[in-house]
Amino acid sequence: MTSLNRRDLFRTTAGLAAFMGLPPALRPALAQEAPGTPFSYEELVARARRMAKEAYVPPYRPMPDVIQQIDYEQHGKLKFKPDRAPYANGGGAYPLNFFHLGQYFGKAVKMHLVESGIAREVPYNPSLFEMPEDSPARKLPPDSGFAGFRLQEWNGASDWRTQDWVAFLGASYFRAIGALGQYGLSARGVAIDAAVPNKAEEFPDFTEFYIAEQADPETPVIVCALLNGPSITGAFRFALKRGRDRSKGVVMDIESALYLRRDVERLGLIPLTSMFWYGEYGRERIRDWRPEVHDSDGLAMWTGSGERIWRPLNNPPSATVSAFEDNNPRGFGLLQRDRNFDHYQDGVMYDRRPSLWVEPLKPLGKGSIELLEIPTDDEIHDNIGAFWVPAGKAKAGNEYTLNYRLHWLADEPYPAENIATTTATRIGNGGEPGKPRPPNNYRFAVEFNRPSVMTKIPYGVFPEVKVTASTGRVIRTFAEPVPNGNIWRAVFDLEVEPREIAELRMYLELNGEPLTETWLYQFDHRNISTFG
Repeated sequence: MTSLNRRDLFRTTAGLAAFMGLPPALRPALAQEAPGTPFSYEELVARARRMAKEAYVPPYRPMPDVIQQIDYEQHGKLKFKPDRAPYANGGGAYPLNFFHLGQYFGKAVKMHLVESGIAREVPYNPSLFEMPEDSPARKLPPDSGFAGFRLQEWNGASDWRTQDWVAFLGASYFRAIGALGQYGLSARGVAIDAAVPNKAEEFPDFTEFYIAEQADPETPVIVCALLNGPSITGAFRFALKRGRDRSKGVVMDIESALYLRRDVERLGLIPLTSMFWYGEYGRERIRDWRPEVHDSDGLAMWTGSGERIWRPLNNPPSATVSAFEDNNPRGFGLLQRDRNFDHYQDGVMYDRRPSLWVEPLKPLGKGSIELLEIPTDDEIHDNIGAFWVPAGKAKAGNEYTLNYRLHWLADEPYPAENIATTTATRIGNGGEPGKPRPPNNYRFAVEFNRPSVMTKIPYGVFPEVKVTASTGRVIRTFAEPVPNGNIWRAVFDLEVEPREIAELRMYLELNGEPLTETWLYQFDHRNISTFG
């Protein structure tokens, strides 16, 4: 993230104290550096504001020809030595590891440790890494810097050398482990012109990080970052909370101040990035042996008016952006609701991937939650994005201040008490069994579950399926209980021409009151496999 200057008051006494608090493994290198620089987040914000009025200067790229030789395989051999990690032996709860530069991470990022209000840069040193004798990395200069960093588990835990819980690597990307002990989707500092026709997306970088730790693992790690890109600058302050109880996942309180250098067509704030290849529905199901492959299976929204919405994800035939207008939404997130291993059958543990929920701590005002879906033919590509786009033009000179919380959990942190949630979306041929299947007719079966709600439905009573479509014709609607559980299924057929894309909206209702969250779906017949 980034660096700031505050006062020169503590340059001597506090600077010496900060130096003595560093782990012995790093003291010799830092002893050759300047005595340190006073640091504060407020000054970092002021610095970002000043930078927005200056010409953009790209990050330093040391020896690009050499960096290109550090491909995926070579990069995997450059492992930070755990025993050289700052805070491995105390002084901070979470040992700090650094990522080496490589083909996909070629921009130098400056790292600083902050103690007693003094920031000291950690210099790059190849001796910090396990490095084969023939590695191209040995050719890099001493000012190369690092690509990013990660925090290991609490240094009192037996597995801290092999297990990390948060990582910042590449542009403004970062991710955290969830309550089920697995990485999955990512977040970003900002998204600039994502999926704008005839315009390349811009990826601003976190160019400097300032990391302040505490000895108590229950106390958040404070990380500040400087953001810089051709169209934007910014300052971020992350309060990263892990704690000893890993079942609580990771919670991040984030403040940021963003400043536009030039006009932006689509300004995505609080962006989330994930992968969806296919679920229990989808056109790719016949191309892979696994039942489902995804890091997230839906976008959840809690609107300013209190409505709960679930939008299953698509792997579309072409890039698609869906906008959901709102005023001061209470939250949104990309969730992995399906936790059944049998639905994946894969050793990479998709059933444990975290859900990521955005909780605004400062009202967002008017704007829209936008969902970006990009076609993919493999699980290696992040093809899903969700972000907040504020109302109004994003013009040069605009300023945006945000305060929000990110919950990396197994599910959303504030589930509705009296509303059942969507557990599955299924799509197939419409029509009636035993009769010729009508053309352009598709059946939707959407399942909802929450025992506290569904078990209250009297025996013999059937909820009403309330469904609308932007185009086409809805026919044959009914609701039915699913055997051996508290799940109810809403079923309807949609008759729609192949060239038409239908926006669907549906929920279950009983006695005039909604029983379920609102299910939304964008149906394009090209999204699904051809049925026999």
